[in-house]
Amino acid sequence: MSVSKLTYSGAGGGGEAYVPGMDVRWATVPESSEVARLLHDFNTEFDTPSPGVEVLTARLEHLLARKSTAALLAGEPAVAVGLVTYRPNVWYPGPVALLDELYVEPQLRDRGIGTALITRLVADSIAAGVSAIEVNVDEGDVDARRFYERHGFISGDVRPDELALYYAMELPPPR
Repeated sequence: MSVSKLTYSGAGGGGEAYVPGMDVRWATVPESSEVARLLHDFNTEFDTPSPGVEVLTARLEHLLARKSTAALLAGEPAVAVGLVTYRPNVWYPGPVALLDELYVEPQLRDRGIGTALITRLVADSIAAGVSAIEVNVDEGDVDARRFYERHGFISGDVRPDELALYYAMELPPPR
């Protein structure tokens, strides 16, 4: 995809904003620090703990070298990231992708960058034989819920009378 720019002025001040049609690419291992920076910024923005860019970079250098983890980047320099993990699943013929994180820098939101990331993820997933894409969204994050629904994702309603719930348990590090 090609890069397009437009001038904007908003809460973040004036400058250039990337618009649909921008470069969306799969991150390479050397771009681990770029992915780490955006993931750290995401957690910082939402007051969620982060181990820091240096630790994330080291982890991503290892993970991005494997086929089970990938990251999409938008823009040059990158202004958005989508982190994806893949796993086999007995209920599908192909792997299932989990969109672990999707982040667009705050001053560039509502310009189609998230849509460009999702569009690339879906197209490449279909081409690769991925059977499903999953994403977890906090109930109160109405904007994110609307975004994913607009792009064809459905909520956890398993049946009309039953809601699917997400559970997680963080484990201590090995001793």
